[in-house]
Amino acid sequence: MPKINGNEIKPGNILEHNGHLWVAVKADHVKPGKGGAFAQVEMKNLRNGSKLNERFRSADKVERVRLEQKDMQFLYEDDGQLIFMDAETYDQVQVDAEILGERRPFLQDGMTIQVEFHENEALSAAVPQKVTCKVVETEPVVKGQTAANSFKPAVLDNGVKVMVPPFVGQDEDIVVNTETMEYAERA
Repeated sequence: MPKINGNEIKPGNILEHNGHLWVAVKADHVKPGKGGAFAQVEMKNLRNGSKLNERFRSADKVERVRLEQKDMQFLYEDDGQLIFMDAETYDQVQVDAEILGERRPFLQDGMTIQVEFHENEALSAAVPQKVTCKVVETEPVVKGQTAANSFKPAVLDNGVKVMVPPFVGQDEDIVVNTETMEYAERA
């Protein structure tokens, strides 16, 4: 694995530090008036989610890890475990449902998602940025409510609540941005 200097750490880098895998969440490069420059890095453990603040001098060497990304198809959920299939090899992989966090309700049967692996261990997974969902419950349109920024609450078929424009009605399909958890467009 390539080693990088402490001052080259950027947010999003995956590092091996003290025998664990960490993702750099924030990296502030500090150049004090006295002494050498350093990078103050906030890191999150990829396996257990714990956080760590560490100071790296430019002379410090850190191992940068590259994760293998695979597109995998979601098959089913079994007792808190998500079962995915590799589309190329047809191998099935079992992953803890917590890996998706608050994006879990957007996972649909047969959906292809990107799973990141390190030495055959699944560390993270991401649902597509835009997912189509059906509105199962929303308030009826109020006549005369045509202000540009007026939104109304809606409940989707996966139980997630989002704000939608007034023209969206019940049983309509909409596209939701899974990163911001907001209405994107009509499907």
